[in-house]
Amino acid sequence: MEERLKVGIISATHGIHGEVKVFPTTDDANRFRQLKEVILDTGRGDLILEIESVKFFKKFVILKFKGFDDINGIEKYRGKELYVPRSQAVKCKKDEYFIADLLGMKVLLEDDTELGVLRDVIETGANDVYQVQMTDGREVLIPAIRQCILKVDVEAGFMQVHLLDGLL
Repeated sequence: MEERLKVGIISATHGIHGEVKVFPTTDDANRFRQLKEVILDTGRGDLILEIESVKFFKKFVILKFKGFDDINGIEKYRGKELYVPRSQAVKCKKDEYFIADLLGMKVLLEDDTELGVLRDVIETGANDVYQVQMTDGREVLIPAIRQCILKVDVEAGFMQVHLLDGLL
């Protein structure tokens, strides 16, 4: 399991006073209101940033970090990712999982034969779809619905699935 979870990506600066536009990678952008700090992956290491203010603009979160008071100091972090420790993550409900915990998971069929590895989670309006790289190199898309996803064990790193007719 990942020890930290991505909550956003700095997409651009916002104004000249050190604010940034963040594209949220979390289901609920309002969670930024409760955050006191985030971890910035600078590419050369992590930097803990204290959040001074939070605003919303269209699909973006506008963040102001303590100690960054002009565009010059923050601009170099454009495109960088923001994380929170797992301890600050929103608690998942029953049958909900963090995408970071699912990626790379072994996917088994009902009879415990290995189907492949979960490579991506595609978020659609109705339900998520799991992209599985099969052991023979082909790809299968499995809807994340109760009829298909029989068991998920994040700790053991596997998922058991039932393939509906027509998926292969």
